[in-house]
Amino acid sequence: MRIKQIYVAITALGVTSIVPMFAMAQTMEAPSRPVVDSPELAALGPLTVGVRTITLVDHNADDVAAPHADRRLTIDIWYPAHAARGAKAAHYDGSLPAEKPGPPATFSVPGIAVRNAAAIAGHYPLVVVSHGRSNATAALSWLTENLASKGYVVAAIRHADLPRSEAAEGPEMLLRRPLDIAFVTRSLQRSLADEGLIDPSRTALIGYSMGGYGVLIDSGAALDPEGGPCKWVPGGLMIPYAAGGKLQDAIQVSNLKAVVAIAPWGGAVGAWGKTGPEGVTAPLLLIAGDRDHTVDYASGARAFFDAATSARRYLLTYHGAGHALGLGPVPLTMRGSTWDISWFEDPVWRKDRIIAINLHMITAFLDRFVKGDESRAAYLDGPVSESAAGTWQAPQGTLFDARSPGTSGITLWKGFQRDYAEGLELLRRDALVGGSTQ
Repeated sequence: MRIKQIYVAITALGVTSIVPMFAMAQTMEAPSRPVVDSPELAALGPLTVGVRTITLVDHNADDVAAPHADRRLTIDIWYPAHAARGAKAAHYDGSLPAEKPGPPATFSVPGIAVRNAAAIAGHYPLVVVSHGRSNATAALSWLTENLASKGYVVAAIRHADLPRSEAAEGPEMLLRRPLDIAFVTRSLQRSLADEGLIDPSRTALIGYSMGGYGVLIDSGAALDPEGGPCKWVPGGLMIPYAAGGKLQDAIQVSNLKAVVAIAPWGGAVGAWGKTGPEGVTAPLLLIAGDRDHTVDYASGARAFFDAATSARRYLLTYHGAGHALGLGPVPLTMRGSTWDISWFEDPVWRKDRIIAINLHMITAFLDRFVKGDESRAAYLDGPVSESAAGTWQAPQGTLFDARSPGTSGITLWKGFQRDYAEGLELLRRDALVGGSTQ
């Protein structure tokens, strides 16, 4: 039974308000386990998943609220694991700002990972994930658990954003997002490699909204010294990290093989100017809705895609969708107001559908460019950019839920079911090197 069905059943009994949060979380299915109408690569991988939480300390950190202080960051790490038979799966607790003047809204999300399970040694790729403004890693388990089941070690940063009521909240976030990502990535590249868990030469970054802003900077997008972030961070603290600054290279992630930015913030405020995106050279996947009223599609993901000419890049667009593409499905405890729902759900698109498509595309992208699996190219480099333009004259007797094989003469996007490749556009551009594409 899916979330909406459960909610309707509880409401019909008139007991919605007295169902304990934990009990409601128990009735939800882990969002990392995709629904039946998902495209092919969304499915969980074959590996059992473990999760653990660590703390890292960035000493003498540049910080608006408390300059040159120790900055403590909590990191949730998902990884391939051995788990005892019958081991209990984790639940993830989080909170998000409620509409004023209410207190933060708390929620719980069920998972598939086993907390502190023994890791399976291996040289897995490292994926570092950065959440959006005031978000929680608990709402990203749809992505982190799913990728770990496919042989990735996934680390999600709890950025400890200041409350929105504090004046320093915005500037602090603009400064710390790229600094946190760079610090955590460097630290984990060393420590997890020493542990025998990752191959630090295969690193990827994924960011949502403000996290998208951060991962784009850390992948080489040069900040404009006259752009919004550099103007708004007081004391000129952002200037050294901008184009031409003495610390610009200090926040560049090494051994970066791929970058995913979901609804990235920054374009509408001139964060990178016209040429900043040219600094990105790693393969790039941008995911956005063309009705995003929070960060703006045209000046955001679309403009960045056009300007990032040094990278092989993709832009997946959800026609009619807004900003809520990065978080999981709305927990039952947050269905009481439109404000709370809007953190998670899109007004037009089913959230479980968005999750499934994102998992399919992100898996294809990371497998190809981080793991070097060229068989995934067929999922990304299809013959038509508009999903609805694809066709497949399936042989008589083909099951209704069969997925497109994407072979010769078939233009329906590979891995999608008939009648389910709708409302999407996937653009691709090759890197421009020496005046020609490559």
